Amino acid sequence: MKRLAGLSTLALIISGTSGCGWLWGDDGYFRDRGSDYLQAQQVPPMQVPAGAALRPIEPLLPIPQQVADSRSTGEYEVPRPQRLLIAEEAGEFSLQTSDSARWLVAMRAPSQVWAAARQFFTDNGFQIDEERPQTGEFVTAWQTRDQLAPALVRNLGLGDGETRVRVRIEPGVQRDTSEIYLVSVQRPAGSGADVAWPDAPINAELDRVLLDELHAGLNRSTEQGGSASLLAEREYDAPSRVTLSEAGTGSPVLQLDTDFNRAWSSVGRALQASDILVEDLDRSLGVYYINLAEGAANPDDKPGFFSRLFGGAPDREKLDARAERYQLRLTDVSGNVQVSLDKDLDTVAPADVARRVLNMLKESLD
Repeated sequence: MKRLAGLSTLALIISGTSGCGWLWGDDGYFRDRGSDYLQAQQVPPMQVPAGAALRPIEPLLPIPQQVADSRSTGEYEVPRPQRLLIAEEAGEFSLQTSDSARWLVAMRAPSQVWAAARQFFTDNGFQIDEERPQTGEFVTAWQTRDQLAPALVRNLGLGDGETRVRVRIEPGVQRDTSEIYLVSVQRPAGSGADVAWPDAPINAELDRVLLDELHAGLNRSTEQGGSASLLAEREYDAPSRVTLSEAGTGSPVLQLDTDFNRAWSSVGRALQASDILVEDLDRSLGVYYINLAEGAANPDDKPGFFSRLFGGAPDREKLDARAERYQLRLTDVSGNVQVSLDKDLDTVAPADVARRVLNMLKESLD
């Protein structure tokens, strides 16, 4: 202890003396190096050996060209920041354009957009010749200009021939969004020729104006409080056939006669209708992570005052303790979708549990 006190005293004496310039002075070990850059000298550029690859280096934080320096005279006033530009709130429908395509994005589920888009065409005189809800497409009949709404004909600039339109509605990148594509073909009136659908638009101007008209019509319908048919929504992505069978391993599986996009959205609604809680999902893997111990109705509702007061709301440990977590997996098999229930990635769910869950989904899908 005495030795420690002595060393501390010695350190205080050394730091307080004027002869410790080697430690704190301008040439000392702990000198202030904050202004060293002012004495920096410019040196010739680095020479790269012959034959070596040279890649330009861009500064991470480039210095602006016009900055104040020591040569400036007078007072310098820091400019005030520019006002933020508040973007106009985007509507439910917006046009998107790329180098090779133009489409409409809707902040609504495909089933709702299907009914609204179909209504727009029928309201303007188009007759629906084919419709395939399972693939999200409908096709109008061959029609002349005098069969369509006069205002639409003027905007489209239709000639004396016949026109046919195909509309395709796909699920968007984000959940409960849609993308609408359309393409038109034309032929001479009364020719009866069978015109194939092109891989790329051949009536680019007609398609552009028609998509603009559809955009305006859908926005008007939203402002006027138009509602889509619930029956049309249900028929949009409902599988044409749902069967419960067994896989080669004997595990129950649900077979959906539809494509993956529509199977994914319809199974999600069936889980909600079956009161099964979806804790997480991964569309790229085709997996719904479900918990059979909790209901799907308002899973995020917070407990009321008396529930919190008397301990009515279970904590996270209790929820985890009673959880029955499974993975509902959707697999694309030859154009159809197979739905199975797994305990985890390497373990299938018990057959009785899988059959009970898949039966509930089948009843909601039928």
